[in-house]
Amino acid sequence: MAELDGLKNACRLWHDMGREVKDLIDLSRLAANENDEKLLKDVEDGSKKLEKELSVFETRIKLCGEHDKNNAIISIHAGAGGTESCDWAQILVRMYSRWAEDKGFETEVVDSLDGDEAGIKNITMVIRGEYAYGFLQSEIGVHRLVRISPFDSNKRRHTSFSSVDVIPEVEDSIDIIIEDKDIRIDTYRASGAGGQHINKTDSAVRITHLATEITVQSQNDRSQIKNRATAMKLLKARLYEFEQEKQRASYEKHYNEKGAIEWGSQIRSYVFMPYQLVKDHRTGYETSRVDLVMDGDIDDFISAYLSWKLEKKK
Repeated sequence: MAELDGLKNACRLWHDMGREVKDLIDLSRLAANENDEKLLKDVEDGSKKLEKELSVFETRIKLCGEHDKNNAIISIHAGAGGTESCDWAQILVRMYSRWAEDKGFETEVVDSLDGDEAGIKNITMVIRGEYAYGFLQSEIGVHRLVRISPFDSNKRRHTSFSSVDVIPEVEDSIDIIIEDKDIRIDTYRASGAGGQHINKTDSAVRITHLATEITVQSQNDRSQIKNRATAMKLLKARLYEFEQEKQRASYEKHYNEKGAIEWGSQIRSYVFMPYQLVKDHRTGYETSRVDLVMDGDIDDFISAYLSWKLEKKK
C-alpha cells in the first residue's frame, strides 16, 4: 500500500504540473492580448514556481535505489581542530535541519555529545520523510570550511573539517537476527540538557556488536527501554549497510564508493573568506550564495550529485 501511494503521488504531481502549464499558457495569452502588466507578473511568478516544482520532480525520478524512499539516519562528527570543528559540525546540523524543515520532514536527535567550549563533537539524528535517504546520500563524506574564526582574537583564517555519514533507516520487516551473545549492552547516565530525571538515572544505552565492533547509542528519551529500542533499530540499520557495503565491494572493485568518504578527502568546500563560494568537488557544481546554502538550500547540490552518480554508473 505504501508503494502504491508513492506511485499515485508521483502520477498526481505530474498531472498537476501539466495542468499548471496549460493554465499559465492561457493566462499568458490573455495578458498579451490585454497588455495587462499585473497578469504578466502573475505569469512570471507562476513560471518560476513551476520551474522549481519541476526541478524537484526531476530530482525525485533519479532516485531508484532500493532504500531511497526510506528515512535517513545522519551522523555528523567534528574533525581535528577542537572548538573550530565542533562549531562547524553544529553549523552543518543547522543546515540539514533547515533543509528538512523546508521539505516538511521530521527531525529527531537520538544521540549527541557537546563540544568542550562550543558546538558539538558528534550527533546522530533521524530525518523522517519520503526519499529522505535518497536525497541525503549526496552528503556522505568530509565537509571542509574556510573562514575567519570567531574564536580567534587575532582574526586569522582557519580550516575546519567535519564528516557526515548517512544510512537508510531499515524497516522492521527486514530479517536481521541479532542474538544476545552477539552484543554488549551498557547503560550510563545521559549527558547534556534534559532535566533532573534524564541526568540522574542510567537511562542512556550503548550497544556494541562484538563481531563488527559497530557501536550505537541513544540517550534522547527518559526511558531506558525506549532508548534500547532506538539503539537496536540503529544497530540493525548499520549492520544492514555494513553487509551492503561488503556486497558492493565484491563486484565493484573498480569503483569503491567507500573511498570517497575517507577522512581527508573532502567532497565539498565551504569558503566564507577571502571570497564566498560553496563547491562540490565530485560534480563541479558551485555557488556563491553561501548564506542560502547555510540556511538549507542544498537541493541544487543534491540534484547535481544524483545526475553525476547516474552518469558514473553508466
